[in-house]
Amino acid sequence: MDDGPQAKAFSIQVDDRERGGPVLELLRQSAGFHVTVSRLKLGDYLLDSRFVFERKTLKDLVAAIIDGRLFQQALRLSATKLQPALILEGTAQDFGGCGMRWEAIQGALVTVSLFCGVPLLRARTPTETVNTMLFAARQGRTVATGALPRHGYRPRGKRARQLFILQGLPGIGPAKARRLIERFGSIEAVVDADSEELQSVRGIGNRLAEKLRWAVEEPRREYRLS
Repeated sequence: MDDGPQAKAFSIQVDDRERGGPVLELLRQSAGFHVTVSRLKLGDYLLDSRFVFERKTLKDLVAAIIDGRLFQQALRLSATKLQPALILEGTAQDFGGCGMRWEAIQGALVTVSLFCGVPLLRARTPTETVNTMLFAARQGRTVATGALPRHGYRPRGKRARQLFILQGLPGIGPAKARRLIERFGSIEAVVDADSEELQSVRGIGNRLAEKLRWAVEEPRREYRLS
């Protein structure tokens, strides 16, 4: 890895539940990072106080789809004021014997990236995962100094970000997004609400409520891990 001098090391906080994984040791070996380990409320790695990364091997991804954690995590990442990303680590061979159709996996990734707004980054190995985070930190510093153009809409403020995220759900425009936040107070509460609770919001009937539940839930019974 091209780490650069220690003086330019980026601070990275690693969730203590990652202690047994290979990435922590690689980060400690890299001159590009100053590493601390603590319990994070969100994600696996907090980098340079601006990026939060959730790392999943491809087997982890399948398990997270099956038990329903993936969309919950994605929506929480979307709601943060930091720049979130999901790093998928592994190769196609890692999908062998997972018992899940590729179409289902691809559909989950579309939801995470397009509708939850969480970028997906690919890495084949733990070393590539570390390099990916280092590249992100370096480019983040470059963008912050104005050296690169920044295109696209980024809502400012927590409420604006919440409304923006909710409008990525089926049938939810600005007015319904505002009512959902007023009724439930947070994106997490909207995701956790059942169909009957969602229908208590003006403009959301049974059909739309079921679409919303479908968008944030995964039909677990269809899948089996071998």
